[in-house]
Formats: sequence, structure tokens, C-alpha cells
Amino acid sequence: MRLDSHQHFWSYSESEYDWIDERMSRIRRDFAPGDLDPILRRNGFDGSVAVQVRQSLEETEYLLGLADEHDFIRGVVGWVDLRSPGVRRDLERLSEQPRFRGVRHIVQAEPDDRFLLRDDFLRGVELLRDLDLTYDILVYHHHLPVVVDFVARFPEHRLVLDHIGKPPIAKGELEPWASSIRKLGKFENLCCKVSGMVTEADWRGWKKSDFALYLEIVLESFGPRRLLFGSDWPVATLAASYEEVFEIVEDFLEPLSSSEKYAVFGGNAVDFYRLEVPPA
Repeated sequence: MRLDSHQHFWSYSESEYDWIDERMSRIRRDFAPGDLDPILRRNGFDGSVAVQVRQSLEETEYLLGLADEHDFIRGVVGWVDLRSPGVRRDLERLSEQPRFRGVRHIVQAEPDDRFLLRDDFLRGVELLRDLDLTYDILVYHHHLPVVVDFVARFPEHRLVLDHIGKPPIAKGELEPWASSIRKLGKFENLCCKVSGMVTEADWRGWKKSDFALYLEIVLESFGPRRLLFGSDWPVATLAASYEEVFEIVEDFLEPLSSSEKYAVFGGNAVDFYRLEVPPA
């Protein structure tokens, strides 16, 4: 099964999606399963994992409802307030739905650069671990030293770094991002999503070669068994088509074995999120 490990849906409103600014006008509209399904099919994908973009239980319920209606949505990474006194109740209720696989918090938007290490947040992440739910780490590259400390606290928890840690691709800079990625790669329980790269590059002038060194470093650090391809659709369409996003990674991975490529383009996502796979 070929799976896209990272995409989004939303019913657009200006007040709910205020992060979509003027230069992102092309994604100021609704994006629904009916928009994505033919794109996935055209590119040979069997399904996807829908990931939150709003920090609300309502959006999590909305995504789970879409997963009930559309079989190609194999899993949902939602949002729960991990600092709330009622977090266990919320997680246990959501976990009754089989396609609820994990949680993400938009840490990159928090004013506290050390937010991941707050005691109340760490308690919530511990609960995710205890309930066998994953956690997606969304940060900017300058947060990565904190991520190293965070991951070290959870050696037995399934964690994944989104968007290869958002390196400054548009500037062509590798350090200190690369040093942090190499440290993170040593944690065997941490995976890395090969996603979100085109929007960290020059939206109008990127070339495939712009991504080569970044991809080499994440492949060297995590290996093909801990990398998950994700399109970041529709956000990625600000800079590239779905086909272009896919081709960047597909071309780079061409020297790998067929089993290694299968892992990056689906097998690892199935294992990491423990997704149900229909019988052949």
C-alpha cells in the first residue's frame, strides 16, 4: 500500500484560518476529500493520513467524520489540549474511533521556544504514550535543540518530526539544522516526515537540486526505515503541484531498493501509525 502520511482538509473561514495570509490566497478555499482522492489515485497512492491544522476538538471530530465517510483516509492525527485536566477523558473518547491514531500541537506558533518542555505539556505527552497514541512534532528549525531534549524523555514513545524540521532551504543554509537532525536520528523511536520542503524553499524559483543536501542528511540520519513521505497537500500547492512534490522525493530515492522505497512511500506510515490495511 502506498500512503501519503501528511495532508490536510478544511472548510475555510477567515477567522478560523488566520494563518493563511495574503500571499497564500490560492489556498483560501475549502479542501475536501473529493479534491484529494483523484490526485492520490493519479499518483498511485492508496490512501492518506489527515493531520490537524486547527487547535480544536471540533476539527478533530470533523476529520474523524471524514474518515468514516471516505475509506482512503486511513488515519487521523488530531488535536487535543494536552495541558487540560480533562485530557485523559478526551483522548479515551476519541480513541474509541479506530482511525484516531495520534495528536499534534502547533508548537511552532507558541511564543515560548521551550514549550515542548513545559511540565503540563510533558504530562499530556506521557498520557499519549500510555494510551499508545503517536505524537507529531511541528517546529521550526531553531526549535530543534529543544526537540532533542524532548525526544530524550520519551525513548519508548512513537514520535515523528514533521517537515524534516523545517530547514531554511530558501537560504540554502544547512547549519545548525543538520547537526540537530543528526542528533535526532540517533533516537530509534523517532521517525521523520519527508514533507513540507517546497514551502521552505523559494516558492517561485525552487529547483530539485535545492533539496538534495537536505534529503541526503535526513536519509543518512534516519535511514529508509524511519522516513515517511508526506505531501503536505494542500499547503504545498503554494509552491508546487502534488506531482512535483512527489517527484522530488521519488527521484532522490531512485537508487534505493524497491523494499526501501516501499517503506518510505507507505510501509513506514502503516507501521508507525498502526494503520489497518485491507487484505490483498
